[in-house]
Order: sequence, then C-alpha cells, then structure tokens
Amino acid sequence: MFHVELDAAIDAVFGTGAPAARAYAELLERHGVERGLIGPREVDRLWERHLLNSAVIGEAIPKDARVVDVGSGAGLPGVPLAIARPDLEVVLLEPMARRVAWLEEVVETLGLAVSVVRGRAEERSIRASLGTCDVVTARAVAPLARLCGWCLPLVRSGGSLVALKGASAADEVARDREEISKLGGSPPQVTACGQTFLDTPTTVVVIERTKSGVGRNRKRRTREDL
Repeated sequence: MFHVELDAAIDAVFGTGAPAARAYAELLERHGVERGLIGPREVDRLWERHLLNSAVIGEAIPKDARVVDVGSGAGLPGVPLAIARPDLEVVLLEPMARRVAWLEEVVETLGLAVSVVRGRAEERSIRASLGTCDVVTARAVAPLARLCGWCLPLVRSGGSLVALKGASAADEVARDREEISKLGGSPPQVTACGQTFLDTPTTVVVIERTKSGVGRNRKRRTREDL
C-alpha cells in the first residue's frame, strides 16, 4: 500500500503538520460518512486515497503560491495541501452550504490559515472577488476541457491548473487538447506525484495559462449538484 510505513509517510509528507493531518483524518472518520462527505468504503483508505494522495500534489506547486481549491467538498485536496505546505496561501472554494459549514469547522478546529469561500469558479462575482491566483487545484470536479473553462480564468498568466485525475488522464488529455488550447491553456502535462511514498502515485494534469482563451458559458452538472 505504501512504499514506506504509514506513520513514516505521514511524518515525511506533512512534517510539523502531521498532528493536524491526523486530527483531520479523525474528523473525516467520525463525521465524513454521516455528513455525506465521503463514502462508507473510504474510511479504511483515507490516507492512501485521500489525505496523502492530496498532499503530495505539492510537488507540482511552487513555493509561496496562492492556491484556489475549486469544488473543495470535504477539503480535498486543499486541506491536506495547506497542512503539508504552510508556505501556501490556500482558498477553499465550494458552492454547497453544508460543505462550506464543514470546511469552516475544519479550518477553525485545526487552526489553519485558510480561507473558505462559497461559490462556483465560473461565477463572475467569484472571479471578481478572488482575482487571479498562481495555481488552481481540483479533484473529481469535471472533465478536463470543462474544468479548464471554469478554472483557467482564475489563474494568472503563467500560473497553472493542477487537476487530480485517475488512470484515464492520458485519454482525457488526448480528447480535450484542442479545446484546452482554445481556452488559453498550454499543452497538458501528465505527471505523477508521491512516488516516494505511495504504491499508486497521484496522477495530476498540469496546464499553464498562456492566454485569455475564448471562454464558454455552459450549464454545470457535477458532483456538487448531487
């Protein structure tokens, strides 16, 4: 399951934030299923599939970056990332009120220097209030082209979208490459994070914002609407 023993992996990835990471895991174990944040089967694999899986994407994020985590949900990947990388300025963006309430509780309980904002990435008011950032992260939010349409406007020129994807990442890239270019994204790069610690590293697609793009208005249907 892990290249190194679990406690050693937690300490290596989270450093001085390891106690906070463990406290976050306990919160998810205690409340995650009943509050509809994670499925019942996820409790026994929180570290491998969720916490460590999220935190290691810090390998793809530059130092002192301002990061907006779009569709943060249970706080993934934003909360583990913020714990593992205290140099980052992290904003958790989430449209659902009950999930926003959860995120605010987590931030307060763990004493994190993290902002929680209710809204969607494609909303003009949200784009105006947040401005642009260095990096947008997203996990299990939408297919790649649609995700770029929503998220790239939040990214400064030269910044990047770091999207957590699964085994189908290369297929998504091949399918959506032309659309991503039209939206102002660079050729997507598929990379693996956490290879030192995880038997199954986290697959991320990194897309740099290179230009304004044409943009589109689409009705959004994602896990956030469920």
